[in-house]
Amino acid sequence: MNFSKPKGTYDVLPKESARWQNIESLIREICSIFNYKEIRTPMFESTGLYHRSAGETSDVVSKETYDFKDRGDRSMTLRPEGTAGVVRSYIENKLYADQMVQKLFYIAPMFRYERQQKGRYRQHVQFGTEVFGSADPALDAEVISLAVTLYKVLGLRNIKVKLNSLGDTQSRENYRQALLNHFEGHQNELCADCQVRLEKNPLRVLDCKVDREKEIMKTAPQLIDHLVEEDRAYFLKVQQYLKSMGINYEYDATLVRGFDYYTHTIFEIQADIEGFGAQNTLCGGGRYNKLVAELGGPTVPAIGFGMGLERLLLALEAEGIQVGGDDAVDFFLITLGEDAKMFGSRLLLDLRSRGLICETDYLGKNLKGQFKQADRHHARYTAILGDDELQQGMINLKNNQTGTQQTIPVALIIDYILEDQQKNHAGCCGGHGHGEDYECCGGHGNGSSCGCQH
Repeated sequence: MNFSKPKGTYDVLPKESARWQNIESLIREICSIFNYKEIRTPMFESTGLYHRSAGETSDVVSKETYDFKDRGDRSMTLRPEGTAGVVRSYIENKLYADQMVQKLFYIAPMFRYERQQKGRYRQHVQFGTEVFGSADPALDAEVISLAVTLYKVLGLRNIKVKLNSLGDTQSRENYRQALLNHFEGHQNELCADCQVRLEKNPLRVLDCKVDREKEIMKTAPQLIDHLVEEDRAYFLKVQQYLKSMGINYEYDATLVRGFDYYTHTIFEIQADIEGFGAQNTLCGGGRYNKLVAELGGPTVPAIGFGMGLERLLLALEAEGIQVGGDDAVDFFLITLGEDAKMFGSRLLLDLRSRGLICETDYLGKNLKGQFKQADRHHARYTAILGDDELQQGMINLKNNQTGTQQTIPVALIIDYILEDQQKNHAGCCGGHGHGEDYECCGGHGNGSSCGCQH
């Protein structure tokens, strides 16, 4: 019987996994700099959590969630987005009692039953941030700046920050009534989904992909014109902080996020890259000051964003940015004889414990075959150890980067390689695979695997 992966999913093969590892490592590094702490929540939660938080009119709830009954006949849902689970954990574990402002992030798989297309899968990986405990507009700007910093460090140049405000309760009610008045008598011009949305949540009509080019949509009133003075002042402050940070943005009156829980600031970051396609949103988020209380917690303001890593990888590819890393090994050991092979197993373990990437032959190849294996692994150093050399306490070592060969005592080989690598990395221009803002640390954290070309 033959099996294949489910529709809308994909395999990350060994040749591709380095790209994922590099980006995830960089995300964690940047989050650490911004003082965001990682949180991990279950892959499935009670169906009511997601349906209540996102809103019954959202596409995710009405069309895309993976719902199932467990053996206790409880309704469960595979995680379609990250915010609801983090909010549930924040409330259940009383994180608000630890400190007022909690700055969190996650990297996790999400599941949505939607039509597969480029950069959109039924299982995808999302990086997101959630910050609780402050309604300071400076925090809105900080959250946006974290995402922008990631794109900058990765080397993405052509990105746009789109900004809008939904206001708070009174502003939304003002706008809701304005939309109802605008669409009155035109319901039949809208798609079937929007006719339902118009009754339950008129703001969701503006997010329709089917009707967006119709004249009735283009002439719809703008939310900014219906903000109360307090909400308008808040939105102005967010913009001032972004300007102070030097972050360019565009006000987008048509921007409406897909979940019902948003209030005040909402934003998207889009890729403006030729050939990238219509699905160009890399990141989206905003404030949700009422969701914590609605899910049973205290009245705590919050803000966050989510970004799909698959689409980020596509954007990097479209701009010709390589984040794949270096698949070379540091040291390949060629052994000749059973005693040399036995001793070599300990030598490899000692080298690996010092952070060196090592490999050897496990197929019983002859000398020529082992050299070919070393070449295929792009080994930086190749060593030959035979039974005779072992008795003499010596080993033959070749530096494949410089072409130099020499015979040195086996007991000194670890210190020799580490010292030689340190010399090679002195004054290194970087690498890290993610932009020009980072200087080489002399080994990229494992003592050896710098991808720089000297």
